[in-house]
Amino acid sequence: MISSETINGYLASLASREPTPGGGAVAAIHAAQGAALVAMVGRYTTGPKYDQHAELVHRIISTADGLVAEALGLADADQHAFQGVIDSYKLPTGTEGLKAARTESIQGALILAAQTPAQLIKLAGAVVDLATELFEVANANVISDIAAAADAARAAATTARVNIDINVVAIKDAAARSRLAGQTDGIEEKVILAADSLVGRVRGRILG
Repeated sequence: MISSETINGYLASLASREPTPGGGAVAAIHAAQGAALVAMVGRYTTGPKYDQHAELVHRIISTADGLVAEALGLADADQHAFQGVIDSYKLPTGTEGLKAARTESIQGALILAAQTPAQLIKLAGAVVDLATELFEVANANVISDIAAAADAARAAATTARVNIDINVVAIKDAAARSRLAGQTDGIEEKVILAADSLVGRVRGRILG
């Protein structure tokens, strides 16, 4: 499981000539890092100086911690789902029946593999939303990490989109393709715009 690996172990696996982990795991780790940064800034925005915002900040910290765990779970889920695609392509094709079973298995595995990045795009949006809320009250000494969190979430969303695309183009069922598109249409663009806007606001505050 990616969530229990060391950084060195994860990177070695990522760099190896193995299909997993791959871009899907990278997207999930981006999201986890973004959420963790939000939680960190939140924890620096506590104490007497920030008492008037305590309820908001504690909610943001708790939610961000949950998103870290959720993103790591999606990293593992993505690896498992893509392995299912690989295993399906290895099924035998010796008879017409076996060929049909293999095709059905591949199509099902591809649809399943597209689900994880679809969830990840929504999670990335949640990270940017939290970061945006926190920006208004955050400890100025760590305000740059708000921008880092937004950029990490942005990378998660755009990487997840590519992973959806590569699965969707191989899905033959038009209804399934339409359902997948409906799950994420417009969300990635909103994440990008929101992240870019927040980074601009952070830089504006830093540079005065």
